[in-house]
Amino acid sequence: MNVRVIPRTAVDSYLRLIRFPLDGAISLLPGNGTGARPAAALAVDRLDAALRAGIATILSDPVLREDAQQRLKASQERERAHRLRVDAEAKAEEADTRLEQQQEQVTRRREQANRRAAARRQDSARQRDKETRRAAKAESDRLAANRRTAKRNEAALNERAPHERLETMKAKTDALRDKEKELAARDEARRLRDAASRVKTQRKAD
Repeated sequence: MNVRVIPRTAVDSYLRLIRFPLDGAISLLPGNGTGARPAAALAVDRLDAALRAGIATILSDPVLREDAQQRLKASQERERAHRLRVDAEAKAEEADTRLEQQQEQVTRRREQANRRAAARRQDSARQRDKETRRAAKAESDRLAANRRTAKRNEAALNERAPHERLETMKAKTDALRDKEKELAARDEARRLRDAASRVKTQRKAD
């Protein structure tokens, strides 16, 4: 066996032994992809890679150094992916917040529009009621005015009727009187003619 294999194995076992309680504690932390657990795991991975790199320098072991570099590179890649996930989740959360705010704004605008529409409907209903009452009052006033006019006309007719009947009777009376005078004049004229005729006849007889 290569003499360098023993130190590498010992280093790996030693670091695994150190990591065991740390990994156990990290597994109890909250988070899945983001949060405290992956951040702590990344910190331990970086520490592991740094310790391996330091030990490789002390032992002048290129294999252990390359392994440390690969582990460090892998931890950096995981850290970069972790940051991307955190950024993505932050952006997603921000987008959700904006969407929620927009939905709330849309809901408020819809409620305001509904309130304005309800207010307009109420105003229209009140205006229609007012116009209906105004029209009903105008019709009532017109009917009342017609009734008053009819009563005045009826009263005027009632007041004028006796006078017209009296005038009619007077006219008839005057006509009868004129007729009587005419008849009397005719009788008188006939009487005078008869008298003149008798006188004339008597003179002829004498």
